Amino acid sequence: MQANVRKRCKTRSKWIILAMAGLLSLALSLAACAPAPAAPEPAEPVPAVEPPPAEPAPVEPAPELSGTIVIDGSSTVYPISEAVAEEFRKVHPKVEVTIGVSGTGGGFKRFAVGETDINNASRPIKDSEAEEAAANDIEFIELEVAFDGIAVMVNPQNTWVDYLTVEELKKIWEPESTINRWNQIRPEWPDEPIRLYGPGTESGTFDYFTEEIMGEEDASRTDYTASEDDHILAVGIAEDKNAHGYFGYAYYAANKDRLRLIPIDSGQGPVLPSVQTINDGTYSPLSRPLFIYVSTKALERPEVQEFVRFYLEKAPVLVPEVGYVALPQADYDAALQQYFGG
Repeated sequence: MQANVRKRCKTRSKWIILAMAGLLSLALSLAACAPAPAAPEPAEPVPAVEPPPAEPAPVEPAPELSGTIVIDGSSTVYPISEAVAEEFRKVHPKVEVTIGVSGTGGGFKRFAVGETDINNASRPIKDSEAEEAAANDIEFIELEVAFDGIAVMVNPQNTWVDYLTVEELKKIWEPESTINRWNQIRPEWPDEPIRLYGPGTESGTFDYFTEEIMGEEDASRTDYTASEDDHILAVGIAEDKNAHGYFGYAYYAANKDRLRLIPIDSGQGPVLPSVQTINDGTYSPLSRPLFIYVSTKALERPEVQEFVRFYLEKAPVLVPEVGYVALPQADYDAALQQYFGG
């Protein structure tokens, strides 16, 4: 009995071992046939994140200009300086620019004692004026800003004067002149009175005219209607048939509908003043440069410095707009470079 049991147990164990061996063989076969696992895909690169740009340091705005600039002097240069001041006020409304018209000489009297920052001048400063300024410790720079001509005029109803020679102008305007009627100049002209209008003795136009026509500054008859305001002279000539006078060309240009311009013969034939003849010098001897004089002490103030720079930068456009002749651009550029570094 026991022998049979042992026999059955051996038989069962044999089959279990065989079954396990089969299962192991099947598992190994399946493992060999299974596909190899896919290689892992490479990870996509992560873009580098740049740090945000640093915020720029806040820029302090330039302080707005303010203050007062006092200008006086030539009525001839006045329209140029006023045109510049008008444009300057648009950019710097807190700067007050005041401009007087006491004439070149009258302006230099104020400038030489420090009452003004800038003097408009239709002639160069005289030695005596420069000496007075030096005595008061007033130093200055001279800036040429434009060219101008002195216009000689009559009323439009005057149809007989075709031109005047330099010598005839001298006879009319020289000190102690006895010419009071038109036929005293040329017999064929009418026996009509001459009424004269011209700049006052403080005017640079007066100084220039007398020096060029009479050969001596300030040499002039005194029995004429005088004013430092060219507008007053223009009105006087326009309203008087027998009037004759002189002042800056730009004021003629502004009143040409009621004045008649007279050509001047200096020996080369009669020549009318114009932008071209003033610029090329053929309107001789009555073409001239115009100036502004600036106190160097005033120039240390930012509002004055900016105004003078603005003046030189805008002059090439504004000077022709008010009837004068601009300098060559190179002249303005040279002044800007000399005093402001460009």
